[in-house]
Amino acid sequence: MRIQAALVESPGGPFTVRDIDIDKPRPDEVLVRITAAGICHTDLGLRATWPAALSPMVFGHEGAGVVEAVGDAVTTVAPGDAVCLSYRSCGACAECLAGHPAYCLRSDLNARGTRADGSTPLSRDGVPVYGNFFGQSSFATYALAYETNTVKIPDDFSPVLAAPLGCGIQTGAGTVLNVLQPQAGSALVVFGAGGVGLSAVMAAVAEGCRVLAVDPVASRRKLAEELGAHYTLDPVGHPDVTAALRDVADGGAHYAIDTTGRSDVINQAIGSLRRQGTLALVGIGGKAEFDIMTVMAGGIRIRGVIEGDATPAEFIPRLIELHRQGRLPIEKLITEYRFDEIETAATEAASGRTIKPVLTFS
Repeated sequence: MRIQAALVESPGGPFTVRDIDIDKPRPDEVLVRITAAGICHTDLGLRATWPAALSPMVFGHEGAGVVEAVGDAVTTVAPGDAVCLSYRSCGACAECLAGHPAYCLRSDLNARGTRADGSTPLSRDGVPVYGNFFGQSSFATYALAYETNTVKIPDDFSPVLAAPLGCGIQTGAGTVLNVLQPQAGSALVVFGAGGVGLSAVMAAVAEGCRVLAVDPVASRRKLAEELGAHYTLDPVGHPDVTAALRDVADGGAHYAIDTTGRSDVINQAIGSLRRQGTLALVGIGGKAEFDIMTVMAGGIRIRGVIEGDATPAEFIPRLIELHRQGRLPIEKLITEYRFDEIETAATEAASGRTIKPVLTFS
C-alpha cells in the first residue's frame, strides 16, 4: 500500500515527506492509520546518530490513530478502534511477565530499524526503507504496530492528546505515579520543565505534593506554576541552587526527578534531597559523577526509570481518566503542526520554543 512517511535519508539529515510502500500486516501486526504523532527528543537525538547503513529511516514513537487492519493472531484490537501507540516489549521475558515491560529483556526491539527477523515492511521503488521504531514508526500516514504497544482508547478522546501519552507524558507521570508514589504533602523537585518534566509536575500536583520546578527558561517556569508548582527556580547564575531548594522544602525534598541527564544537574538533585530521599533519573545522558559518601551518609536512593515503569495497556487509560478529571491538563503542553511541517516542528522542539509538538494528519 502506498503511504507517505517522513524519511531521514542520512544521519543528522532533515525529515522529508516522501511516498513509500508498506506491507500488509503479518499475523502478529496491527496496521494503524495515523491521525496524530508526537515528536519526542528521542526521535531527534537518534536521527543525529542513526547508522547510515540503516537509512533511509522512519522515526516516530508517539502515534495515535485508527486501526485499519489486523493480523490473524491479533485479538485485543479490531479495525475501527481508536488507539494510542507506545513502546514495544516481547511480552514473554521475566520482566514482562513480572509486570515491568519497560525493562523488557528484548529492548532492542525498539531501536533496531527492522522487525526481529531483520526484515522491514517499508520500501521505496523496491529499495528497503527502515523503520519499526518502537514497534511503530509513526511519522507516517500508516504504521505497523503490535498488540503489546497498541492500546485501545475511547473514540471521543482527541488523538492530539492521546499521541504523547505513549512516551513523554507516560514517562513523566509514570515516574511519579508508578515509581516514586509520593505521599500527599511530600516535597518533590523536578529538574527540567520540558514535556517529561511538566508531566511529572502535573502528576505530583494531582497527588497533593508540594512541587518545586527548576528550569532556565522563564516561560517554562511560568507554565509549571500555572500547572500547580509551588515554587520555581532559575538555576542560571544562582549562587546555590541546592541550598535554595532545601530551604523551600523545609530541609530538603523527599523526592527529586532529573530529566536532563546532565552530571551537574544530577548533583544538584542529590543535594536538594533530605536524608533517605529518592532521586529518579529519567533524562538520557552519558556518564555522571557524584560523591558516594554524600549518597551513603544521606541514605539517598537513586532509581533509573524508563517509560515511567508503565504497562501501556493499563497506564494510558489511567492517564486519560486523570485528564478527564481535570487533573492532567496535557493540552497546555501541546503545539499542533501539520505533518508536512515536521521539520519546522522538530527545529522548534530542539530549540526549546515548543514543549510538545504534535503532528496532525488530514
